[in-house]
Amino acid sequence: MNAQWFQILADLLLVFHTLLVVFVIFGLVATLVGYFRQWHWVRNLWFRLSHLVVIGIVVLQAWLGVLCPLTIWEMELRAKAGQGGYEGSFIQHWLETILYYNAPDWVFILVYTLFGTLVVASWFLVKPRR
Repeated sequence: MNAQWFQILADLLLVFHTLLVVFVIFGLVATLVGYFRQWHWVRNLWFRLSHLVVIGIVVLQAWLGVLCPLTIWEMELRAKAGQGGYEGSFIQHWLETILYYNAPDWVFILVYTLFGTLVVASWFLVKPRR
């Protein structure tokens, strides 16, 4: 496989990873807004369970100090494409790139944990239905 295909695969993985981040953030926002607007779909068990699992994985990885496999795979694909990778986590890299914000790892661990706690709390506020 030539370098161009590795770059395309890395970019597709980046898009997928970004969509997961959007799902986690807007999933909680939609759940809370949907509670007040009485949107029935925000109580869907599969939506809520998948949302909880994804943020749970993020929090667990942060506590264990491991990078997300999607970040690792993307960096490996970029290396095979002859591109430079980045250091740190996916979120850390893109926050730093987009917002010029650099913080120690403990800040990201705290933010992930607090966000995960909000997702868990939303299970009690907006109870999922089968």
